[in-house]
Amino acid sequence: MGGARDVGWVAAGLVLGAGACYCIYRLTRGQQRGSGGRRLRPSRSAEDLTSDSCDDVLNAEQLQKLLYLLESTEDPVIMERALVTLGNNAAFSANQAIIRELGGIPIVGDKINNPNHSIKEKALNALNNLSVNVENQIKIKIYIKQICEDVFSGPLNSAVQLAGLRVLTNMTVTNDHQHMLKSYITDLFQVLLTGNGNTKVDSSFLSLYDGHVAKEILLRVLTLFQNINNCLRMEGQLATQPPFSKGSLFFLLYGEECAQKMRALVYHHDVDVKEKALTIIPKF
Repeated sequence: MGGARDVGWVAAGLVLGAGACYCIYRLTRGQQRGSGGRRLRPSRSAEDLTSDSCDDVLNAEQLQKLLYLLESTEDPVIMERALVTLGNNAAFSANQAIIRELGGIPIVGDKINNPNHSIKEKALNALNNLSVNVENQIKIKIYIKQICEDVFSGPLNSAVQLAGLRVLTNMTVTNDHQHMLKSYITDLFQVLLTGNGNTKVDSSFLSLYDGHVAKEILLRVLTLFQNINNCLRMEGQLATQPPFSKGSLFFLLYGEECAQKMRALVYHHDVDVKEKALTIIPKF
């Protein structure tokens, strides 16, 4: 049983890392788009809202119209466009809360059951952006089982599978919902072993630990490291210093290159980043 748990924690750590670069890219993109130049659209019909540039941002009234359209339409083209627009708008933290308050999460979540794979993918992408918000995660967690089933039942490296992995990544960055994946660990491990480069963690992941990276992103990836440490500590793995397979997330995080980055972060100008780095340094 201990060996099975060890493999389980390894897989759990990989799930935490899989797609992390993409999620943090989306977070960064949302920050850049939210830093200035945002244009509010004038009042229009719900269908018109789905055809504008994704560089615009909807207000609460327009989001409500869009959610009503998504809930009421049976046209797959309109449905897909509405999901894309909602997903783009969910990149803004303010809209993440507005969509939740308007009852939008179950409307979007319902679409992951759609047999149209393109609609399912767009719904998962929208949930992924919405799941950056901790309060939204409380409502999104009811879809974890369905998302896991979609990840394992679909073609390897498919758009739906990758979109599902991104949602699971966001939902497991903290340890609030990690326990919900325990019965899927073996399957997740298999997906991450056999998937292509989009499914695995690239060595460029370590660039996220550079000192010039935005504070919010640094704190996010440092929290990821802390959670992996907690998992390994529970199994007594940190004391035995097990060999990690080359190319795995663990090989990257416990290698000398990452250790150097952590030592540098101890002198980071931000106190929160410095404190998190100090808790990690002893692991090396």
